[in-house]
Amino acid sequence: MSRLNEPKNRIRMSAGDRMVGVVCYIVFAVAALLCLYPFYYVVINTISANDISARGDVLFWPQEIHFHNYISAFRIDGLLQSFKISLLRTVIGTSLTVFASAFLGFMFTQDKMWHRKFWYRLIVATMYFNAGIIPWFLVMKNMHLTNNFWGYILPAIVSPFNLILTKTFVESIPKELQEAAEIDGAGILSVFFRIIAPVIKPIMATVAIFSAVGQWNAFQDTLLLMTDTKLYPLQFVLYQYLNQASSLASLAQSTTSTTSLAAAAATTQTTTSVRMTITVIVVLPIMLVYPIFQRYFVKGIMIGAVKG
Repeated sequence: MSRLNEPKNRIRMSAGDRMVGVVCYIVFAVAALLCLYPFYYVVINTISANDISARGDVLFWPQEIHFHNYISAFRIDGLLQSFKISLLRTVIGTSLTVFASAFLGFMFTQDKMWHRKFWYRLIVATMYFNAGIIPWFLVMKNMHLTNNFWGYILPAIVSPFNLILTKTFVESIPKELQEAAEIDGAGILSVFFRIIAPVIKPIMATVAIFSAVGQWNAFQDTLLLMTDTKLYPLQFVLYQYLNQASSLASLAQSTTSTTSLAAAAATTQTTTSVRMTITVIVVLPIMLVYPIFQRYFVKGIMIGAVKG
């Protein structure tokens, strides 16, 4: 009687199959821990006593927990302003890059576009040929993009790699969708915004992640274009702090008030604590981007889009 109540589609696993499954789970769990441990190691060192962390004695559990490192970091002049610049360039730059990649990727699939193959090949050619830093800097200077916030945004709007990804994805969409919309009188813009854009959300999310990570981590353009400290992004501040960690530790130490020598030894910032604290401050915001876009990575989004 018990056998009759078992689900018909239930697959019986042998002892060997179960053993293989257990081994796979163990291997994946170990791999996940190995990937997470470096970031965990940095975090526990930022909240542990700085003298213990500097000796390398913090490995698995935080010791003498305190948050003085983060309090001192946010007291540093220009840190909040640099965070604002990084946030603005990431949000604005990513939005414009995603829109440009989606729209151009759609347009390059349209036979009615004037010389579309020529323009597409011209853009793709820039992936392989580069004039160099000096000509690029002269162009940016002549366009008055030095010491200008838009110097972060405009050069990154059209990316050949993102354009290729988007164009390839658009080409996989059945032509019947666009033809049906055009029969009903829809123009190019209507087809793009009402038909194509909702369907290509997965590739738009992918481009958004690539662009957001690139914008957030960028600092080389600041070295070449910016001398105004108000336009320094967070990553460039991190670059400066890593090169001048000892001076930064002394600066943070001068703003620290403690009640005993033991507390001072535990909370006085060291080169190690400065580097790890700033690393957490920089990395944590961009890690929040992935859960937001993860749900759009669905391969079956086109199932049922076309009847018949």
